[in-house]
Amino acid sequence: MAIGDVKSQQGLDELNKYLAEKSYVSGYTPSQADVQVFEEVGKAPAASLPHALRWYNQIASYTPAERKSWEQGVSPLSAGAKPTAAAPAAKDDDDDIDLFGSGDEEEDAEAAKIREERLQAYANKKSKKPALIAKSSILLDVKPWDDETDMSEMEKLVRTIEMDGLLWGASKLVPVGYGINKLQIMCVIEDDKVSVDLLTEKIQEFEDFVQSVDIAAFNKI
Repeated sequence: MAIGDVKSQQGLDELNKYLAEKSYVSGYTPSQADVQVFEEVGKAPAASLPHALRWYNQIASYTPAERKSWEQGVSPLSAGAKPTAAAPAAKDDDDDIDLFGSGDEEEDAEAAKIREERLQAYANKKSKKPALIAKSSILLDVKPWDDETDMSEMEKLVRTIEMDGLLWGASKLVPVGYGINKLQIMCVIEDDKVSVDLLTEKIQEFEDFVQSVDIAAFNKI
């Protein structure tokens, strides 16, 4: 996916979409491609662009020296969707001579160590985020057999049903005609723990009181 001018709103929108499932713009570790896009963006994206903002803050957490040490990468910018230019090779005949001994190797090792520590810290932080629990709000219509059914007792029986992930809420009686009322009762369930079919079956087991159970409203929370 090529990204347009990230100084424009459209380009930032494209960048946010591009980074929705990516930690970096090229590969699995930060590279010069991140530096190029980071410098083009210039400032932290708006909070309405969460993926781009997360990526920008991550790249900004590194020092300029650390960013300079990153390897090349493929930029997604449409104006330059190719590997960022490598530093020009020295024309000196003594290219193979290491004038600084092992100093550069030590600096590269230290930069790599810092990068790994930052990546590990970021991974640990993400792993500690609490998982989102999917819940639903349900409005049930519990219908009696006739107008002689003890509706108060019916409600008490319904509320005796206990399941992990089930929470009963408010209730009321609603006229349906011929002096008969139905019980409307709210409940909230955790989707992974409570089966709606099983819940309605349990209510219908009070067969001396309950004729049928219908779902009047079902909403994801």
